[in-house]
Amino acid sequence: MKIKFITLGFAAMLLWACNTPEADLPTMAKNQYPTTAKEPVQLDFHGTALTDPYVWLENDTSAATAGWVKRQQAVTDSFLQTIPFRGALKEKLTAMFNFEKVSSPMKVGDRYFLWKNSGLEPQGKYYVRQGLEGTDEVFLDVNALSADGTVSASLGEASEDNRFISVTVSEAGSDWSQIKVMDVATGKETGDVLKWVKFSGASWYRNGFFYSRYPEPGPGQELSASNQNHKVYYHELGKPQSEDQLVYENAERANWYHNAYLSEDKQFIFLVAAPGTDGWETHWKKTEDSGPFKPLFTDLTHHTSVVDVHNGKFIVLTDVGAPKYRLVEVDPASPDPAAWRELMPQTEDLLQGVTSGGGKLYLSYLSMANNRIFALNYDGSGKQEVKMPDNTGSAYGFSGKREDKDLFYGFTSFTYPNSIYRFNVATGASELFYQPKVDFNPGDFESKQVTYKSKDGTEVPMFIVHKKGLTLDGTNPTLLYGYGGFNVSLTPSFSVSRLMLLQNGGVFAMPNLRGGGEFGEEWHKGGMLDKKQNVFDDFIAAAEYLISQGYTSSAHLGIEGGSNGGLLVGACMTQRPDLFRVCLPAVGVMDMLRFHHFTVGKGWIPEYGCADSSATQFNYLRAYSPYHNLKENTVYPCTMVSTADHDDRVVPAHSFKFAARLQECNSGANPTLIRIETRAGHGAGRSTEQVIEEQVDKWSFFFHCMGRSL
Repeated sequence: MKIKFITLGFAAMLLWACNTPEADLPTMAKNQYPTTAKEPVQLDFHGTALTDPYVWLENDTSAATAGWVKRQQAVTDSFLQTIPFRGALKEKLTAMFNFEKVSSPMKVGDRYFLWKNSGLEPQGKYYVRQGLEGTDEVFLDVNALSADGTVSASLGEASEDNRFISVTVSEAGSDWSQIKVMDVATGKETGDVLKWVKFSGASWYRNGFFYSRYPEPGPGQELSASNQNHKVYYHELGKPQSEDQLVYENAERANWYHNAYLSEDKQFIFLVAAPGTDGWETHWKKTEDSGPFKPLFTDLTHHTSVVDVHNGKFIVLTDVGAPKYRLVEVDPASPDPAAWRELMPQTEDLLQGVTSGGGKLYLSYLSMANNRIFALNYDGSGKQEVKMPDNTGSAYGFSGKREDKDLFYGFTSFTYPNSIYRFNVATGASELFYQPKVDFNPGDFESKQVTYKSKDGTEVPMFIVHKKGLTLDGTNPTLLYGYGGFNVSLTPSFSVSRLMLLQNGGVFAMPNLRGGGEFGEEWHKGGMLDKKQNVFDDFIAAAEYLISQGYTSSAHLGIEGGSNGGLLVGACMTQRPDLFRVCLPAVGVMDMLRFHHFTVGKGWIPEYGCADSSATQFNYLRAYSPYHNLKENTVYPCTMVSTADHDDRVVPAHSFKFAARLQECNSGANPTLIRIETRAGHGAGRSTEQVIEEQVDKWSFFFHCMGRSL
């Protein structure tokens, strides 16, 4: 593959990685950290008493917490600013990010909408063109929604007559959002504004749409209070939100999520009710039916979803009788599994998802964590593979309306920048629609997939990426990245910032840990609830494999993960502090005994369990909870904990408490810092400037703690 280049003086600005004497490695003394007050609180778990001295940090709006945050950030900023090559690294990363990014087109009637960022715009703009070959005109300038670029927006579904389109707007990275409506022809807002929306789209029907929201939280509790009573409403255009029609609520299931969506033909409405992130029920009724919803799938131990409707029958993706999933047709009049008609049986590869468009179904399989896409007729016949640009990589898209002649999809890999392709439904041919011009030569790198044995003998696959001709002498700076949970699959993808590592002789490794979804539901269950330790064992074994094969050594190995991946890093660094040089836990779930008390944390109980539920669950959660397993008088790796003040998914208290306890326990001189982003949330919605600053701090800390310099 040939990538066009922008000349940025790339070679002249490389972060040349050279060894630094151990005496020059960065150190921090105990008295350099702010003093964190202890206010012991006694907690009881099924007769076991625990003392938590940092519960006060859970109050994110208190003056005491604000003061602590300010002092911690001052120490972190001071440390990062003294790194001698940080300025040059920022200049380089800024230049690397300065290329145009373009999304797949979204068809609305005869118009096409695209998101573009010219390079360094805070958020980018949405453009509209008349016909696919038309001229782009600005439809929504997201950059103009805030002075600091921290308000994000995304276009949603269009109305049935293609006159209006929903827009979801979020501030400072919070999961809270507003749904607004814009006129497709004029680009003007209609004045409809729906507040306190979370985890919801807008599904149009007639002169309005269905959506879900929570009640308005109390003052000062917007970012930390437990969210309950997720309800479905119908909003009619032109009316105030106070007049929205309540469609569904269930006071007996106050902690459940509820969402509604319609079939493309608008004949059926489906209600999805979920106690958390694993397992859900599906109910249905015809849209003209004013009666209650009818149960369709209610077994929470399985995962069954309606992906389309054809001739009054439901096209369903399910793991019932198929842990790697199969596709079936369900008659709503006879929904019992015994009456299902199989359209595509389970195969050796995971059937990850199914989309529709152009009168066909598109089956997305994962084969050793690489995507393969197949087109299929609605009756299960005519299965045909869609040829991808490369055999190794990730594909997404293949979605549209029944009458569409062309669909669009994206493709990416570790060395293939995210590119958009136009797919002709009739011929099955693809043509390149857009490819970014990134200043690097993919031929300089290689990626491979290996397998290694975990602690219990389970074979685990891992991707490894590095420059060609790498010397396996154990001195290469290496970043091991993982997630391992919630049925999430990690597949190959391109990262501009990762080039900072690869261009400087570094190694990137990404294992497909248990708890993820790469190999079906059995793989997922092998790393959840009381089997969560398997995930940490898999990650530790990946580190040991990289060391044994000469890619790196403990002195040159860093680990990174975010959210559930932050938990992964926290657990592994407390279990094996000797194994890593640098640890980068981001927005992590660090207190496994109290996570369910905040915002949407209770939704993770199906994945993790709950310390309040039983002594058994308390015991296995306590056994690996990062916050509770930090030990005094222990030498911990160089660590930079990351969080954000508007993270209302994994609240900052997790990182606050972990960082405070880490600084207390660390008996060595390795820096243990916390980076607290302002006007940012769990990850989504950050401005380009915030992303660059975050990456500058991460790579500066990583290389500096490795003893590397310009």
